[in-house]
Amino acid sequence: MSLRGDGAACLPARDRAARSAVMVLLVATLATMVVSVGMGAVSISPLQILTILLEQIGLPVADAHDPIRAAVLLDVRLPRVLLAVIVGVAMAGAGAAMQALFRNPLADPGIVGVSSGAALGAVSWIVLAGSIAPLGAVSALLGHFAQPAAAFLGGLLASLIIYRLARFAIIDGQTFMLLLAGIAFSALASAATGVLTFIADDQQLRSITFWSMGSLGVAGWAEIRVLLAFLLPALAVLVLMSRLLDALLLGEAVAGHLGFDMARARPALIVCVAVLVGASVAMTGMIGFIGLMAPHIARLFVGAGHRRLLPAAALIGALLLLLADMLARTLAAPAEVPVGLITALIGGPFFLALLYRRLGMR
Repeated sequence: MSLRGDGAACLPARDRAARSAVMVLLVATLATMVVSVGMGAVSISPLQILTILLEQIGLPVADAHDPIRAAVLLDVRLPRVLLAVIVGVAMAGAGAAMQALFRNPLADPGIVGVSSGAALGAVSWIVLAGSIAPLGAVSALLGHFAQPAAAFLGGLLASLIIYRLARFAIIDGQTFMLLLAGIAFSALASAATGVLTFIADDQQLRSITFWSMGSLGVAGWAEIRVLLAFLLPALAVLVLMSRLLDALLLGEAVAGHLGFDMARARPALIVCVAVLVGASVAMTGMIGFIGLMAPHIARLFVGAGHRRLLPAAALIGALLLLLADMLARTLAAPAEVPVGLITALIGGPFFLALLYRRLGMR
């Protein structure tokens, strides 16, 4: 009885520690947002930020603010910071879901080919939109959202194709076939992207290069509204599936025995990941490793239970991308380093360290 009592006493303490960790991460993320919004060629103090925001919501303020700082904050800095937070949350959530589905801590959101499909869609649009009349009509209709729409459609179609290719093996519980199909499709998509890059002109090559390196410079309020319309439902579904993700850590057979309908849950999970990754990549270009790193770091603070892991990983993903964007804006100021290069420089060694650790444990 004493052992049961000790275990019961440990659970609330563990929950309190996890909640405390999430609160610390939330405060750290908010503080980083304030620092990121204020830094740049036009510095904005926290008090000025508060004054400008209070005036925007109609509350009276004692001191008048500088209209130039207000324009920089509301039209440039704040949308960019919010975009970093939203994309970081989405990629971290997708990474946690993929690592649970494959029961592999080295799994990444791009593992099901969504990133490669989105890249192919974006590059196809850059190279072909000007020479195919129907695409020109779509471009006139969607405006600057045409290329992100093509990238999102490419990512979503890629995930559906890969799932169709692997569905027969998946029914038998062999999720690794989804991984193999994703690797094969990614190779084909990369080859097709290479062909399109080869036939592109100089201006198109420049656009392809900058898009492939990732950037948060496209941030605007319209982009954020469109992105939230896709990401919020997918994130909500992912949170509702947290018990399923816990069960998947024990294997798909065990999850089925626990009452989860894997024939329906698995495609729903894959669609959620496809939407999270596809919409994020469509807006920002290729930004990697956030989905790999954030869940790993979160497990150090809150453990493996997804009810606690998902919010912690989301905050860490936002924090990582905010820090990467701050480095991108300051390392070569006044020029800007693509944020995808920063995350790759950090994430590459992180992945190698994880791989070395797993090999060393065998």
